[in-house]
Amino acid sequence: MPDPAARDAAEEASVLSHPAVPPDASAAYGAHPDQVVDFYAPRDGRPNAPLVVALHGGAWRAPYDRQHLTPFVDFLARHGYAVANVEYRRGGDIPRQGGTAPVAGRWPETFDDVAAALDALPDLAARHLPAADPRRIVLTGHSAGGHLALWAAARHVLPAGSPWRLPAPPALRGVVALAPIAHFARAVELDVCGGAVTQLLGDTTQSDARSPHADPSLLLPTGIATTVVQGREDTVVPPAVAEAYIDAAAKAGETVGFTLLEDAGHFPLIDPAADACAVVAEEIAQLAW
Repeated sequence: MPDPAARDAAEEASVLSHPAVPPDASAAYGAHPDQVVDFYAPRDGRPNAPLVVALHGGAWRAPYDRQHLTPFVDFLARHGYAVANVEYRRGGDIPRQGGTAPVAGRWPETFDDVAAALDALPDLAARHLPAADPRRIVLTGHSAGGHLALWAAARHVLPAGSPWRLPAPPALRGVVALAPIAHFARAVELDVCGGAVTQLLGDTTQSDARSPHADPSLLLPTGIATTVVQGREDTVVPPAVAEAYIDAAAKAGETVGFTLLEDAGHFPLIDPAADACAVVAEEIAQLAW
């Protein structure tokens, strides 16, 4: 049996070995430098291509930005999709012995940004990505970005008074969440990404108040077609987190698709060199076309 840590390290090294792919266009959706979307046109030149909106992972922490997702985004563009790669504000640094450590997320800025980006996308895409068909939008995201994709699709069921709540379901074909941090309680139990959920939500009082506005497992049912893709060997965000979300959906009367990939960990889902990435493209196609 391969060592799980060695497997993770090798898979992460593979996904990070691909050079970043520059976008065809970029546009700001706000004044902050992180409030930007990169656009990738379908490489086959087709018009009216489905628009895939991608949200990168990295535990909502500042060192991990959208650049590491660009090979995956380019992979989707080479499969005939128009793609929007969304950046958003992430956590800064907190003091610790011997230096600083990146904290997960910024409250409420991380959520402000994802909501604002999704709201601005139809107009931005019309100007900067004319090949995109705004009637066929699929959200996807990896890890913490998978959480944000599920959250963005559930804004119409946020608690009343939430600044991010939509009056109606967003116009989406669906969501393909890749190894998402989808169930906060289970993620906390498993100490996913070094306590990232606890850092995102704050202390106990803050967490109790914020969870109903942020935890996808508490925002069900959505009525939006949703599929989760997960590596069975993932030790970064273990399958138990996705399974807890799917169980919560079932209890709420909603069926969530679940594709569990054998012999795959966390990173192959966004690695164009991995077979798992082709499976992800197929899952997106099931919703997009």
